[in-house]
Amino acid sequence: MNVATGESQTRLPRFRRASEPPAFRLTDDDVEIIRQVARHRLIRSTHIAALVGRSLHSTNDRLLRLFHAGYIDRPRAQLDRFPTGSAHYVYALADRGTRLLRERDGITIANPEVSRKNREAHRPFIEHQLEIVNFQVALQGAVAQRSDVRLIPAEDMNKAASRQPMQASPAPFALRAKFAHRGAVREISVVPDIVFGLGLSGGARRNFMVEIDRGTMPIIRSRFDQTSFEKKMHAYLAAHAAKQHERQFGWKNFRVLTITTDQQRMQSMKEALAGLRVPRSIGASLFLFGTFDECRTFDPLSHAWIDGIDRRVRLMFV
Repeated sequence: MNVATGESQTRLPRFRRASEPPAFRLTDDDVEIIRQVARHRLIRSTHIAALVGRSLHSTNDRLLRLFHAGYIDRPRAQLDRFPTGSAHYVYALADRGTRLLRERDGITIANPEVSRKNREAHRPFIEHQLEIVNFQVALQGAVAQRSDVRLIPAEDMNKAASRQPMQASPAPFALRAKFAHRGAVREISVVPDIVFGLGLSGGARRNFMVEIDRGTMPIIRSRFDQTSFEKKMHAYLAAHAAKQHERQFGWKNFRVLTITTDQQRMQSMKEALAGLRVPRSIGASLFLFGTFDECRTFDPLSHAWIDGIDRRVRLMFV
């Protein structure tokens, strides 16, 4: 079968592999596409095109061939998102792609049965992952336009994490903290969605942990054992006060960047934050806030984020 028109070819099934897949020769550019898919867990074709520097049409053609050859997956949970077809499918690493990266790069994936995990991925998880990648791609694009800053990726953010194979540790940047709550000592942990650094001219560095909030978690709950965004913020404050970032990662500083659905939810978060009291913490200024719409409109470096005490700050100057 000769297929030259990418995802516009309707004769090929969208979410199952063709019995006669289009023939192709695996190239170094294809391997780089597979690496990007592995690095981001779930990623849209538009993101991949931006990251590998190719046109969307060309990228879609290679993605189609890689999918039908078994190197990458199209999770079926996105089916209701694209009932009549789309050029912007979501992709994930497949088992054959895992084997390829192990042979080419020596990368060990923590769970080698990635195709099974892709089948189990539900729509909310996919949407959350896509917002993560939206920010990552925007950040990489913004840094690429400047000569006075460099992006420090998560794998370079601490020595312990950099020695681990890709995806080998499920939470290399988890923070744990203890604090008193209603007369009892509690221990909680928090795992950021994204970790990155900005290296500035002169050697200064800014470190960030990012929370992607799609509005599905209550901001405040009455019981401590229930999940809430207030509880997350409490964990970050307590970990920062205990200098966990210095002991675990060797960072002198960090800020928590929260990207959420709208201004109203952002305000509710700041109000909950104002009520938290953590001894020796720097308080609400630890947090920076923005919305998804802002992230789609402005690049992350030029945008003026709002901190927990309503100051407007830019990431390079916190």
